[in-house]
Amino acid sequence: MIDIHTHFMPKPMLDKVWAYFDQVGPLTGRPWPIAYRLDEAERLHVLRSFGVRAFTSLTYPHRPGMATWLNDWCASFAAATPDCVQSATFYPEPGAAAYVAQALDRGARVFKAHVQVGDYDPNDALLDDVWGLLQESATPVVIHGGHGPAPGRFTGPSTIARLLARFPRLVLVVAHLGLPDYADFLDLADKHTQVHLDTTMVFTEFTEQSSPFPPTQRSRLLDISERILFGSDYPNIPYPYLSAVDAILALDLGAAWNRSVLHDNAARLLRIA
Repeated sequence: MIDIHTHFMPKPMLDKVWAYFDQVGPLTGRPWPIAYRLDEAERLHVLRSFGVRAFTSLTYPHRPGMATWLNDWCASFAAATPDCVQSATFYPEPGAAAYVAQALDRGARVFKAHVQVGDYDPNDALLDDVWGLLQESATPVVIHGGHGPAPGRFTGPSTIARLLARFPRLVLVVAHLGLPDYADFLDLADKHTQVHLDTTMVFTEFTEQSSPFPPTQRSRLLDISERILFGSDYPNIPYPYLSAVDAILALDLGAAWNRSVLHDNAARLLRIA
């Protein structure tokens, strides 16, 4: 398998992420126990033991001045971890285009944009040159732009629609299939052939309890089968990793669809031989 949505990051940052999820019950009304609260070496070993042959190290800044440091860390991590696809990120700030260009030159093959945590409008003029670079290089961006698990000031399909109206050739990978607005994000994928969606946390029992995927939309997953990618959110998930894989297989959309989602689509998009 290839997992396009995993999080490896500097320990101080990961500790803060875990602390956030430890409080997510009061914030969103349900507990969120981290299933893989392990040290880095063990997290890598466990992920590989599931049959994951390539993965990402998605990081995301929540204020100016973080992205360059995170990109340096991701480049070093990928250099030391050959099965990790080199990742990078950005924030609306002066100089963003310069460090994104540098990250591309250093080998970044996927970027992460977290509209919710970053609390920024992806249509901010400070990001125009960034989107231009990523569009021209056809570099995929895993973007958390949906309202789940809790809405932000700039989340939702209308914000992403405005971005795509301005940069129609962006290769976006909409995280979590855009939950809870699945149909609206599928509409965007129908309109923009470079838009992909990842399955992160969707279809699992945990997510079905709060944001169930509508059965009426299931056939649409077949219509764009080459643009659905498996993602997990590992290690920050509140259930066993293989539950997410089982949830994909339980959709019963066929062996070819399973192979495409669990491996082939990401291999093509991330240029993995």
